Amino acid sequence: MFSFRKTIAITVLVLISSIAMAQSRIDFTEFDLPNGLHVILHQDNSTPIVAVTISYHVGSKNENPDRTGFAHFFEHLMFEGSENIPRGQFDKIAMNAGGQINANTSWDRTFYYILLPSNQLELGLWMESERLLHLRIDSTGLETQRRVVKEERKQSYDNRPYGSLVEKTFSTAYKVHPYRWTPIGSAQYIDEAKLEEFIEFHSRFYVPNNAILSIAGDIDPEQARVLVRKYFGDIPRGTKEITRPNIVEPKQTAEVRDTVFDNIQLPAVVQAYHMPAMGTPDYYALSMLTTLLSDGESSRLNKSVVDKQQKALFVGSFPIPLEEPGLFLVFGIVNMGIDPADLESAVDAEVKRAQTEELTDQEFEKLRNKMENDFVSRNSTMAGIAESLSDYKMYFGDANLINTEIDKYMKVTKADIMRVANQYLTKDNRIVLYYLPKKSQ
Repeated sequence: MFSFRKTIAITVLVLISSIAMAQSRIDFTEFDLPNGLHVILHQDNSTPIVAVTISYHVGSKNENPDRTGFAHFFEHLMFEGSENIPRGQFDKIAMNAGGQINANTSWDRTFYYILLPSNQLELGLWMESERLLHLRIDSTGLETQRRVVKEERKQSYDNRPYGSLVEKTFSTAYKVHPYRWTPIGSAQYIDEAKLEEFIEFHSRFYVPNNAILSIAGDIDPEQARVLVRKYFGDIPRGTKEITRPNIVEPKQTAEVRDTVFDNIQLPAVVQAYHMPAMGTPDYYALSMLTTLLSDGESSRLNKSVVDKQQKALFVGSFPIPLEEPGLFLVFGIVNMGIDPADLESAVDAEVKRAQTEELTDQEFEKLRNKMENDFVSRNSTMAGIAESLSDYKMYFGDANLINTEIDKYMKVTKADIMRVANQYLTKDNRIVLYYLPKKSQ
């Protein structure tokens, strides 16, 4: 039945969303230094905060198979100090200035950030330039960070329930591509590596022509340009080839299944489907499909498998966004007394429904609104804006995607979502892992 009130409500929602999107436009400027460093500046004087970030286009996929974990190791080593920053003082200098620092490593890149009061912009630029030009790489720092990384691996992966899930999923899904190992890498290889190997890795990848300096916050762009040139302009360009893997993972033609016995109480089921790289049209359709399936209490998997059938304590799906073709994961923890095969069947039924039943208009509108809200929320902090600008430039050569990528989601149709469900969520394109308690072995 036609509802005038409902039509008005939808119209208001659309207008509010449009206004929010217009208000959230992010302006920026960018330029290159002669040494190849790309610089992005975003001015926002609403709060006296500035994020100084630097991304290096190096992740675990750039490592040798017998030396995995180097990119993640450098995430730690870059906080050791430099020729002009004493060992162990990097964190303290930032904290004493009222700042916060952190870093993260993925399969594709490493990202470092310092969040500071805006009157400390010059300090942040000096600190980042110091570890780009004068990073201390010596045996003392190596041994310290070897212990730190091995302890991190033990706590986060080896001794944590389901801790091996991502590692096992990727090593099963990929046979030849370097995505088959994860950024944490192998403690064995980190132990075996010599000082000269770390120095060579650093000199190859941690150079201006493989980096993006992204600054967001309470800045004067012209003053920031002067300071960037002051601290980064004289850093030499890297002279070694920046190697990129050119390995293509063969198309999977048959389902792969395995069982993992872990220190857990409840079984879990993992399904991983091969999917296109981020930024491709089908990636956006699959991202919207994961939101439909598992984002929030009203999502299909949660309503059907968790609430109605009570076959899982938790079930969710999410795409892993990677520079090259990645994975679409579905993960569920089995409810007490339920066979993992029953959970798998229930999840398969919801996938089948996505393949055969078109979304309702209400579901689709809700989905589009959710994608818009998430897009705006991702850039709600200065560090988030700086990271997004850097990522868009690094992966796609277009920092302005921070303003326009939402259009790619909005171009996805209901038919596209059904099509990608049929094209990619097939049994011969997936791996299935059962995580079972060790006592059942």
